[in-house]
Amino acid sequence: MADALDLLLSLRLEDGRRWGEAATRWQRADAEAILDTAGPRLHFLTRPRGASKTTDLAAVAIAALVAQLPTRSRSYAAAADRDQAALLLDAIAGFVSRTAGLAGALAVETWKVTATQTQATLEVLAADEASSWGLRPHLLIADEFAAWKTTTGPQRFWRALFSALPKVPASRLAILTTAGEPSHPSYALLERARRSPTHWRVSEIEGPSPWLAPSDLEEQRAGLPEWEYERLHLNRWTESEDRLTNVGDLAACVTLDGPREWQPGRRYALGLDVGLKQDRTVLAVCSTDAATRMTVALDRIAVWEGSRREPVSLDAIEAAVLEAWRSYEHPPLIADPWQSAQLCQRLRAKGVRVVEFPFTAQSVSKLALRLHGAIRDHALALPDDEPLLDELRNVRLRETSPGVYRLDHDHGRHDDRAIALALTLDHLLPRRGAGSEGGATLGYDGRPLIAAALPERDLARVAGSGNFTGAHPGMTL
Repeated sequence: MADALDLLLSLRLEDGRRWGEAATRWQRADAEAILDTAGPRLHFLTRPRGASKTTDLAAVAIAALVAQLPTRSRSYAAAADRDQAALLLDAIAGFVSRTAGLAGALAVETWKVTATQTQATLEVLAADEASSWGLRPHLLIADEFAAWKTTTGPQRFWRALFSALPKVPASRLAILTTAGEPSHPSYALLERARRSPTHWRVSEIEGPSPWLAPSDLEEQRAGLPEWEYERLHLNRWTESEDRLTNVGDLAACVTLDGPREWQPGRRYALGLDVGLKQDRTVLAVCSTDAATRMTVALDRIAVWEGSRREPVSLDAIEAAVLEAWRSYEHPPLIADPWQSAQLCQRLRAKGVRVVEFPFTAQSVSKLALRLHGAIRDHALALPDDEPLLDELRNVRLRETSPGVYRLDHDHGRHDDRAIALALTLDHLLPRRGAGSEGGATLGYDGRPLIAAALPERDLARVAGSGNFTGAHPGMTL
């Protein structure tokens, strides 16, 4: 380690100083820990924007390549995309050009760096490329990990890289990133790393970066949304404003051990969202205490996924709905008639009471706000079902016009479970106008209706605009 650390400290920065002269205490601690082969081999490091993340990764990579990694070993540096990957390679090339003696020790190519004496290589990869099964990394670097896309390709790419580490007994992993959304897979990995100090070393540096001028920070604060400023410059894991929910509220709703059978004294409803080819079909069985109707429990959920070649079978959906209808003592089925007209007709013929819920801009907005409010107020009881929770963490609440919302999702993701669940909420929770107090129409939780329904970020704006229908002059907010 001594030779590698000496080389690291001697690398020249753009201002002419050596890396060791300019590095802060936490920069040195992170670099030394990665190069220390006797300590934890897995490292998860978070820093605010401008805190020398890519530059320090480049410096560590150079020190390991020249002074540590075995002959002909292969290492990899992965970034969110080609542009980010190029920044890491540029930082390595900059150190090589400024530091005496390095030009002959390292050969820098377009996407690869080679130690000339040992032929050890570091190849730069992008997460938006094809996955890389079969690699044997001695050192694996993941740059700006919280910015990697959550679509299938980048996540498969990450699993390929991470699962390759045990192939090399002395392999090392260094993740360095600015905080992102708690719903991003990187946060779940960070939480696991925090709980496993034997295998992981975690370093989280609070912002802002010590090199940013206060005047620049004030300009950043004024020009960025609050959540984005906190994430980028304070290094705090914060949700985007358009998320349906946040990790804390969703976690508070996870109170069920698993599926539940019919129970007396409860009111049940079935929610069905149908997608035969491109989307999923989801059947949600939910219930609430018939007397209080304050909390809705998800008792069972079934999911079908079809394709253009093999659409979901209507017969299979019908059989599942009928089984649930009988098992839970004949509750109503809530469904969009446009999506499932033929199926609803067949179910009615067999005695199922079908409640039609046509999807319009206003009705979809009501669904979205019901679901948002129920999770925010912990009025949902959910099982620890990771596919369900992952979907709810990533569903977005889009404002299509002032005070009108819809559920949405990123490319490659879905919102079908959320919609099926929301359909039952609309039926099981008290309807609008269920009670009144001081001239205010109350929601299911006893709060004034508008306050109970709208996301907090929009409450003040909408309340002051007059853009709500049927509001009483004396409504309190």
